[in-house]
Order: sequence, then C-alpha cells, then structure tokens
Amino acid sequence: MDDVTTRPFEDDKPHEECGVVGIWGSADAAALTALGLHALQHRGQEAAGIVSMETSGIFHAHKGRGLVGDNFGDAAVIAGLRGRAAVGHNRYATTGETALRNVQPLYADFEFGGLAVAHNGNLTNANTLKRALVRRGCLFQSTTDSEVFVHLIAISLYSTVTDRLIDALKQVQGAYSLIALHNGALIGARDPLGVRPLVIGKLAGGGYVLASETCALDIVGADFVRDVEPGEIVVVDDAGLRSQKPFAGQPSRFCIFEYIYFARPDSIVEGTPVYETRKRIGAELARESGVAADVIVPVPDSGVPAAMGYAAEAGVPYELGIIRNHYVGRTFIEPTDQIRHLGVKLKHSANRAVIEGRRVVLVDDSIVRGTTSRKIVEMVRAAGATEVHMRISSPPTTHSCFYGIDTPERGKLLAAKHDVAEMARIIGADSLAFISLDGLYRALGRPGRDTAQPAYCDACFTGDYAIPLVDQRENAEPPLSLLHAANS
Repeated sequence: MDDVTTRPFEDDKPHEECGVVGIWGSADAAALTALGLHALQHRGQEAAGIVSMETSGIFHAHKGRGLVGDNFGDAAVIAGLRGRAAVGHNRYATTGETALRNVQPLYADFEFGGLAVAHNGNLTNANTLKRALVRRGCLFQSTTDSEVFVHLIAISLYSTVTDRLIDALKQVQGAYSLIALHNGALIGARDPLGVRPLVIGKLAGGGYVLASETCALDIVGADFVRDVEPGEIVVVDDAGLRSQKPFAGQPSRFCIFEYIYFARPDSIVEGTPVYETRKRIGAELARESGVAADVIVPVPDSGVPAAMGYAAEAGVPYELGIIRNHYVGRTFIEPTDQIRHLGVKLKHSANRAVIEGRRVVLVDDSIVRGTTSRKIVEMVRAAGATEVHMRISSPPTTHSCFYGIDTPERGKLLAAKHDVAEMARIIGADSLAFISLDGLYRALGRPGRDTAQPAYCDACFTGDYAIPLVDQRENAEPPLSLLHAANS
C-alpha cells in the first residue's frame, strides 16, 4: 500500500481502482478508447495503456506512466494504434509497484494468436495461484495480480478463447471487471458478486463499447445498452453481442463506495444516477446528525453533491467555503517535511469571505487516516470560523479493502483505532458525525441493511468480506487442478 510520505499532495482518501474500456467495430477504435479512458481518469492516474487490433490479427500497443492526455494526446500515437478494435486501461496500483511492466492492458501471444487483457479489481487468491503457476513453469513478467489471468488462459485445455477465459475465471477468487481482446472477439466479464462495475454501450455505426462507467459511453457518443450482470460473460464480434452465464446465480454485492466516492457524479451506476444518490446521502446525513450552523461547506470535489443534499435538508445556505486548486501534481515540490506540512494548502484554500465569523459544517465523503481532515479543520478555523463541525457521507472506514480499492492497512485507519468522539478530538472539530450504515442503505432506496444478506459490499465499514481472503490465510492451497498439473 502507499504511504502519505510518498504522496504528499494526495487527498487522504481510499484511492481509485482502475478504469477499463473496450471498443469493437469502429475505424476510430483507438481514439474512442482514449476518449473513454479520459472520461475514466478519476479511476486511476498512475498510468494508461491501449492495445488495438487490426482485422488481420496484428496488434499494436502504447503504454506509459501518467495521465491519458500525457500518453495519447499526440495524434501520431493514435494513428499508430491501427484497427477496428481496441482495449484500454487506466491504472491505479492496488497490487504491484508502479512500473511500466505492470501497465495494462497486458498482452501475450498464444497458440490461437494475440490476447490483450485489462482488469479492474483485485484477486484474493492471486498469490496462491501464482505460487502454483510458477511451480508449473510459468514465468511472470509483472507483479500485478492481473497476470494470473494470462497464465491460466495459457494452460487451459479448452479449445475456444472464451472457454479458456471461463476456465480461468472459475479458478480465481476476488472482484473483477475484465475486458479481453483477441482476433475474433471482444470479451467482457464481471465477478459472480458483481463487486466491480462494467457497462455495455452501442455506437451509432453499429459497434460496441464496454466500459467501467456510463460517463465513458457519453464521451464517445454511445447509447447505454445495459450493465453486464454479475457473473456474466459477454462476447462481442461482427455477428453482434451474445451472453454466457457460467456461474451459479447468487445475490450480488456491488461496491457501495462507488455511490459514495468512486464513480463520476454524472455516471449511472446499476441503474441509479450517482449525483442524485449522493444528494440523498447528504440529506439523510442531515436528518441523522444535524447541528446548528450558518453555512454548509463541501470539501471539494467529492463532498459537493452530499453537501448540497445536506444543505437543502437542513435549510442552511450552501457555499463554496473551500476552493480547490486542480493544477497541483504529486511531484510539484520536493516533499520536505515543511512542504509536506503545507501540502493541503497547495490543494485547498479557505474562502474567508464565506467562513469568517460563521458556524461551519464541513461535508466530506470519508475519513481514512485523518491527516487531511485535521488540516482542513485547522485551515477553516484560521479563516475565522467560530465553530467547525465535520459531517461524513459514509460510515467510519474501519477495515481495509481487498477487492480493488487502495486503502491503508487496518492499523493506519483512524476509525479502526478510535471512536467518533476521539476522532473529533484528533481532527480538531467541534463535532464529528458519520452517516449510519442503515442511513446509507436508506439513501440507496432500501429500508436498511439486511444483516443476513446485505445488498452491497460494505466490508470497509463492517469487516463483512463477501469473497474469501485466501491470500490472507497461512498455507493457503491452490486449486487441485493446478496442484495436480504442477506435480505431474
């Protein structure tokens, strides 16, 4: 996991997973993929890559560290990615170091031809599988868990690429939205619980788009068709789109943090507009933990819709009391101790005219380590606020995520070590409140959280891990099929 000392200007947040885009049947496949990745930039900013494929089966690739615009802003780069199909990936490292060898899509040559794979999520048995694959003779070229898919496909004895992929998916455990491209089809897959998102779009010219969020469809002018269902495999080729469901049906557990923070506000997630959902969460938060105040101020940018909902429900004016500088990069200044201390001021400035002499409610989406929250409260007090109250539009983050969200180890989570009163004292707020878990579910249109069968993955708040954490167990054994193959 990352450490704040190496990322001095980043928000103290759970960090994005990754974004994936696939295009089939467009002469502008690479350009459309780049546009889709640009719309999904919020899901990963460390690296980006695109692999395209010509009708003849020839593949082209371009990958690099940095933002989409840094890597694909040159028309010559896009021109070199020839073909009517392409797959792209935005990376935020949840496993493996940030090195070029880990930048996706991963590409390999097989007996059936080339295959490119882009993966969003985390496999909870990747290390266990990797040990068995290495014993069998597989040579790993990266440290990302996504490469496990490549080797499992390579050793599969099934004849078709789709069946090989299904064979691989049945051996992995974890959360994934995956797009694979080979000379014959574009394939999309979601894990059986549907933890990570994946949607289908239709281009005006008849081609198809697979993407992590609907905002990627909007930017390329594609019509939303539907979500890929949990446990579903969709295959797109020149004959159209077809579906397979190789897994036994089970209740889905979509990541609840997509609604709170990760998805872009203009996306529609699992049929629900994210922007309106966040406003409802803010309204529920106000009903649960309202406090006398003069102004409601969002912590930008992720706290904005929830603060709007809070202010409307509380009947208190909403103002932009904190202004965010969007142009500060991670390596703007050498991160000395003094500069690291000032890092929050490089990203956020207090709007004194809104804050001075007023009782302020700050609305944010989460508190992870608490370091940024403390500095934000200090900044607002220094701008003349008479009271500073903090309201959070998620329950306390008490557990680490193992399903594709980059969160610190549990010992570094503020809520794992302190109760709410202690957290308020640590960040320096006059009061602190989080939305309740039942309140969050109510804002999502449910009566509350069904403890016997929760509708969402909420393990970061509850420790209720729906998918076994195989690699966290000592002496975890790989599937018998791999053991037999390794020992044969």
